[in-house]
Amino acid sequence: MHIAINGWFWDQPATGSGQYLHSLLANLRRVAPELDLSLALPPHIQQPADLPEGVRAVNAGRFRGKAGKVYFEQRAFPRAARELAADIAHVPYWGTPLACPVKLVTSVLDVIPLLYPVYQSGFFTSLYTSLVSSAARGSSQLITISETAKLDIEEQLGMADEQIAVTYLAADERFHPRLGRERDEAVREKYDLPERFVLYLGGFDWRKQVDMLLLAYTYVGEADGETFPLVIAGDEPSYDNQLYPDLREYSRRLQIEDYLRWIGYVDEADKPALYRLADVFVCPSRYEGFGLTALEAMASGTPVVTSDAIVFEEVLEDAAYIVDNARAMAGAIIALLIQEPLREAMINQGLALASRYSWRKTAQETLEVYEQVMRADQSPTARTRP
Repeated sequence: MHIAINGWFWDQPATGSGQYLHSLLANLRRVAPELDLSLALPPHIQQPADLPEGVRAVNAGRFRGKAGKVYFEQRAFPRAARELAADIAHVPYWGTPLACPVKLVTSVLDVIPLLYPVYQSGFFTSLYTSLVSSAARGSSQLITISETAKLDIEEQLGMADEQIAVTYLAADERFHPRLGRERDEAVREKYDLPERFVLYLGGFDWRKQVDMLLLAYTYVGEADGETFPLVIAGDEPSYDNQLYPDLREYSRRLQIEDYLRWIGYVDEADKPALYRLADVFVCPSRYEGFGLTALEAMASGTPVVTSDAIVFEEVLEDAAYIVDNARAMAGAIIALLIQEPLREAMINQGLALASRYSWRKTAQETLEVYEQVMRADQSPTARTRP
């Protein structure tokens, strides 16, 4: 079986789509070494790094930028799949072509733009969302990453239950409470981290609810903000619009600046150490397709506090401290900082839960989707379909 995979996000491993692509491709090689895998790349990726052994890389397309992305998805990738004589074309993110000459599988990690209109601001974004929404319905099979996301896809795209498979994500093996600890102090020095701290690592858009965490820190700060400052990690955007509220200004109004450390972008290689060094990791997001950062923190041996987004209750179960408002979030953070028995119990529950997820299992379940699509095409109903 020959699978052609859309590689648009190959050079963006720090994004959710890029991380999914890298981890899935590497583990497909492990669970099915006999599988013929081709990675179709856009023109700006000439020499792909870290390509798994045995994966064929081919360049497709001519244009770059926003227009180039749409051209690559709608024309170049389907053409490459045909020229490669692939059995299945897999788009590992929500960028489905309207027409494809081979059987099509699409991974839709979430449908956030349909759930929250603020993510459709602008003509291009709105048009693109309409395009990929229509196109996704033409896939032989959709894959998503949680039952929560599956229900949203069914409702927003009008897809039937049997058309959508759930393959959970996992923390990579490098996220571990001990492996790699020899680098921890170098990472502490690199980012000038305090001896003890609470960590936020992620985006700063409206959905992430970092403002809720900042509000929670008005209570934590009063209790012991100098001993346990909040380290905020991530590449900050241009603030002060509907999608990106001005968090710096908000922190000034809350008068908690003395308790905050903004460290900016963190290299992928440094993230395991950053999680390990933190006393508590907080994920206040109102919506996630899966919530991988929380699972990575757990796998690193760090207790986790999250919002009451439905997916956290599904994926993290009782291994995270799940709260529904800023005051409760502050209470959870303080409890984990000062109550050692509670802290140890949450760490152990988190480690146990994280071990239940693996990228190998994700790849195996993805392989089963491929096999299902191939079997469906060979069924009597499929052969007689007009």
